[in-house]
Amino acid sequence: MNRVLVIGSSGAGKSTLSQKLSKILNIPVIHLDAYFWNANWVSKPNDEWDKIVEKFTNEDQWIIDGNYSRTMDIRIKKADLIIFLDMPRLLCIYRIIKRRIRYHKKTRPDMNEGCPEKLDWEFIKWVWNYRKRSRMNTITKLEYIRENQQVIIAKTRRQVDELIEKLEKLRNI
Repeated sequence: MNRVLVIGSSGAGKSTLSQKLSKILNIPVIHLDAYFWNANWVSKPNDEWDKIVEKFTNEDQWIIDGNYSRTMDIRIKKADLIIFLDMPRLLCIYRIIKRRIRYHKKTRPDMNEGCPEKLDWEFIKWVWNYRKRSRMNTITKLEYIRENQQVIIAKTRRQVDELIEKLEKLRNI
């Protein structure tokens, strides 16, 4: 397990899980949000973004968290393990609201400087509609590669906790 991809809706817990996995596996974390966004929430141009993702995925070891469906195939192709956090939408909404309160007027540790935490109606709708908009496409991609790569789909916080416990036990063997 040298290349781990963590995907799922905003608020699913990707960054939190990635940080925990990094400590367990001693592999560096790449939070895609920190590289996709320039200051003031300005996104990178597609060609520049593609080069950044390609560079990261060519590294020997990584834990990458983030969706960015346009470059997901690049990351899936290079990953040893893909973890899809398929969390309930209400949990994701709760978490983005909680995150907004926690990081009010501050930049999250997994975000690029100059991008203070914000929450607007468009983002709430984006998270709410994730299951309808993006989930099936992700599941289809994962079903396609499942025979050749390890895929874990976690649908509850308990399943995520069990995954972490299992990895900690393996590390201690």
